Amino acid sequence: MTNPSTINILISNDDGIFALGVRTLANTLAQAGYQVTVVCPDRERSATGHGLTLHRPIRANIVEDFFHGKITAWSCSGTPSDCVKLALSTLMESRPDFIISGINHGSNLGTDVLYSGTVSAAMEGIIEGIPSIAMSLASFSSRQFQPGADFACRLVQQLQDYPLPDSTLLNVNIPPVAADAIAGVMLTRQGLRRYIENFEKRFDPRGKSYYWLAGELVTDIEQPEHIHLPSHILTDVQGIQQNYITLTPLQYNLTDVVSFEYLQKNKWLDNSPDIK
Repeated sequence: MTNPSTINILISNDDGIFALGVRTLANTLAQAGYQVTVVCPDRERSATGHGLTLHRPIRANIVEDFFHGKITAWSCSGTPSDCVKLALSTLMESRPDFIISGINHGSNLGTDVLYSGTVSAAMEGIIEGIPSIAMSLASFSSRQFQPGADFACRLVQQLQDYPLPDSTLLNVNIPPVAADAIAGVMLTRQGLRRYIENFEKRFDPRGKSYYWLAGELVTDIEQPEHIHLPSHILTDVQGIQQNYITLTPLQYNLTDVVSFEYLQKNKWLDNSPDIK
């Protein structure tokens, strides 16, 4: 078993530096003996996706007296992806062995991962070739982050013994129940989450209109088949409903293999109009 003190972990999130989820995760890993650096947005930056700050400066400040005494923590004025880029290029003295993003307050299931700042911060890690994990508690009201933090310790040890293939991100969702009520750990495929989009029209004190997005989750929705995985493998959406910790491997390569093969087989380009 690898000595935790030799393992360097970078932690980020999209809920902000003072979120309970990131504090619980970072302190738990530090108490287990890991070297922990935290670089998080200075405020909530949920649903920012993989956005970067290009048109204004990014500021970073040391955060003291909030985390475990052995943790070096920074707040950053940028997005979650900014935080990871800044940490890797400037703030950290050595390259981390792992990047963990979270623990997010709220799930990141199915197509949520396309919008998630939590997942994007971890994705930034695998773009740089660093094993990365995104972690989320599947509830906005629950504050039971400790089961997820304890699982993160076990998962990091597992990944040391059995490393992931290159460019693989583990998206982990924790059911919002007590530790003894968790059914187990399930390897899942990415599912589908659909929302009814509702832009509520409001007016500011000067009478000018603005819109507030208030999408409603459609809970009764059929989960899609996967082109490469059998249907008996549950989606992350289905697994969390059964109180399993779900592990879904993700990658940043979005190439559609089926459509590629279709276009190639049907000589689509041979029949397409020339572009001059």
